[in-house]
Amino acid sequence: MLPILTRRGAGLLAATFLATSALTMPLQAQTPPGVLVVGQIAEPQALDPHAVTAVNDFRILMNIYDGLVRYAPGTLEAEPALAEAWEISEDGTVYTFTLREGITFHDGSEFNAEAVVWNFERMLDEEHPYHHTGPFPLSFFFSAIENVEALDSHGVRFTLNEPYAPFLSNLAYPTGLIVSPAAVMEHGEEFGRNPSGTGAFLFQEWRSNERVTVVRNPDYWDGVAASEAVIFRPITDANTRTAEMLAGGIDIMVEVPPVALSQFDGPGFELVEQAGPHVWFLILNVKEGPFSDVRVRQAANYAINREALVNDVLEGTATVATGPIAPAFAWAYAGLEPYPHDPERARELLAEAGAEGASLTFYVTEGGSGMLDPVPMGTAIQADLAAVGFDVTIETYEWNTFLGRVNPGLEGQADMAQMAWMTNDPDTLPFLTLRTEAWPDAGGFNSGYYSNPEVDALLEAARVETDQDERARLYREMQEIVREDAPWVFVANWVQNAVTNDRVENFQLEPSFFLLLRDVVKN
Repeated sequence: MLPILTRRGAGLLAATFLATSALTMPLQAQTPPGVLVVGQIAEPQALDPHAVTAVNDFRILMNIYDGLVRYAPGTLEAEPALAEAWEISEDGTVYTFTLREGITFHDGSEFNAEAVVWNFERMLDEEHPYHHTGPFPLSFFFSAIENVEALDSHGVRFTLNEPYAPFLSNLAYPTGLIVSPAAVMEHGEEFGRNPSGTGAFLFQEWRSNERVTVVRNPDYWDGVAASEAVIFRPITDANTRTAEMLAGGIDIMVEVPPVALSQFDGPGFELVEQAGPHVWFLILNVKEGPFSDVRVRQAANYAINREALVNDVLEGTATVATGPIAPAFAWAYAGLEPYPHDPERARELLAEAGAEGASLTFYVTEGGSGMLDPVPMGTAIQADLAAVGFDVTIETYEWNTFLGRVNPGLEGQADMAQMAWMTNDPDTLPFLTLRTEAWPDAGGFNSGYYSNPEVDALLEAARVETDQDERARLYREMQEIVREDAPWVFVANWVQNAVTNDRVENFQLEPSFFLLLRDVVKN
């Protein structure tokens, strides 16, 4: 066994581990007890929760940091975390939090109300000296905050500019994780590679394209972690990741490729599944090119055989998507009929639009958070579109490079791009990707430049509506309009999966799609 780690002894872990196992070598022998090795799908972009957008990164962050609240196990409902209690004003615009006492960040600095205020000012104040965290921060999540103030050392008050139904849920999302102000000020732009939070694990090391190592926080306020350390290995190629899992080089593998599922159906492995709020879709560039015509967008939706994609490419690990809200949000899900596979109707629409033989540039990623076997999916989609007369050219990119091309907008670059979102509230995906004010030049993720004033109004109304039935009505009306406008091709809703070896205990997947590893242990 590796030694039990203290803050002083944590630095010994890497040397001890590497002395017992050539971690960077493929297809190695079993990993040491007490150290979880997780096969990730990509290299992280950063370990600063205010700077990243990908679930791949969130899976690491949720073990280093805490938020004021968190999702209760097995749910998307908020429960206390760094805040032990809170009160909400009758009009829904003032949230007052009571913080836990005696908590320190990993760098030894104090967690208190001033630190909370500093975090939100960093995200929301463009004049803050540490505001510029990266090109695509999710500060949209907290745009309703008008003011945040420290009432005393352990009391914080948020005043919103209007009622905002997803506020607590967004605080539980990784963008709401609390970072150490002292560490940000020490490391500046390099904080994303030198993270410091209050979480169950302390950051130890990041070796690019090899591993991120975190070690047990012996002073964790909510109970010491069961494992001595966790090592996150980026293994982009799905076949290599599968081979490593079979050979014992990793203990937990996230996002098992559909074609590999049968290899883990037997002794020595446990396959875990969990439905969640996931949407896999194709962003269409409605600002220019063929998809500026709604008939061409609808033609693409009719051309693509979603049933075949879900059943054959994804081997039944997803269901057919019908719109921008996932069925996991049952109260808000419209349950619309999906576009049927109707190549003849697609050809008729292309003829009406004068777009027969239209050339399309299609961005595909090698892999990424929730991207569902993107290369085979992209190839199958290309074939379906070609069958009705589109001329499709695929350009394939590594995940972080892909995000760097898609998130700033498709204008002047591509006609369509794959994308997947895993969200915490029905508001999140449509509000950040379908509103006019969410175009990339305004800081949003509406990379296809869709705009419909009715959709804008419905989304604005839904997020301030405190009655859930009325909020659901607004979302369902929005989904009907978006289905008709077809700014995306709606493809799949994923049932997430992971596999562990039989040495791992207490592992479960969450509806949030995050990995919470505090209670997981390996014998």
